[in-house]
Amino acid sequence: MRQESINAAVVQMSSSSDVLQNLGEARRWVHEAARKGATLVCLPEYFCWIGDDEMQRVALAEAYGDGPIQHTLAELARETNTWLIGGTVPIRPSQGPQVGTHAYNTSLVFDPSGQCAARYDKIHLFSFNQGAEQHAEGDTMVGGDSIGSVSGPFGALRLSVCYDLRFPELYRAAPNADVIAVPAAFTHTTGLAHWELLLRARAVENQAFVLASGQCGTHSNGWRTFGHSMIVGPWGEVLARHDDEPGIALATLTQNALDEARNRLPVLTHRRIATPSDVH
Repeated sequence: MRQESINAAVVQMSSSSDVLQNLGEARRWVHEAARKGATLVCLPEYFCWIGDDEMQRVALAEAYGDGPIQHTLAELARETNTWLIGGTVPIRPSQGPQVGTHAYNTSLVFDPSGQCAARYDKIHLFSFNQGAEQHAEGDTMVGGDSIGSVSGPFGALRLSVCYDLRFPELYRAAPNADVIAVPAAFTHTTGLAHWELLLRARAVENQAFVLASGQCGTHSNGWRTFGHSMIVGPWGEVLARHDDEPGIALATLTQNALDEARNRLPVLTHRRIATPSDVH
């Protein structure tokens, strides 16, 4: 049943190549968020592993529905009685030429019983080249092709991951999102320029709450991630943020805030052009 208000939390981490350590840190912060009243919690992208060789991520990939990372997330949701957005987990393709060489970068949502309520495979794969700083997710990841939504404790929850944030059409597919999740590992370079700008734009365009959980710090592979995890309201206001260190940010999401924004400026009822993602 949809609630009139819920407490939500975004978790910020600085993940390493030690999976067990990362799972322990995730457990610590999700329990902390639950103790502070959160019933919807979002972990960051790559929360379970960031290391030196991306093929190690492929080697860690699990079959969908099975594996220690997924089992930990399910258990954690049950322990804390939360809806848990499990950042991203490497998931093996079930067939095709990319089995063994690539993995999906998958965001999973677990309900308070520990059941997986939704799966979203990151569609848009990040590519960036600025001198010594280069990224090419397509070298080891395969992109998804389906939009991810689930009916959560506070209406329609739209799933996305990091680089997806730059593609506004993803968020305009029916049903209209009430909450948008953006687990991310934004680079410091791009985050400094665009992170908050894009998060607030997606909130305003869709008149929805945005939960943005980031990685922070400098990792063993030399990546410097931006952090600045935040929760943004439907009028574009930053309700809570956690800037530079691992930790959590919490805010209350209310139906009144959604209704006020949508009644004041009924953008969603004024749309006249369907985006490609509306057509199935």
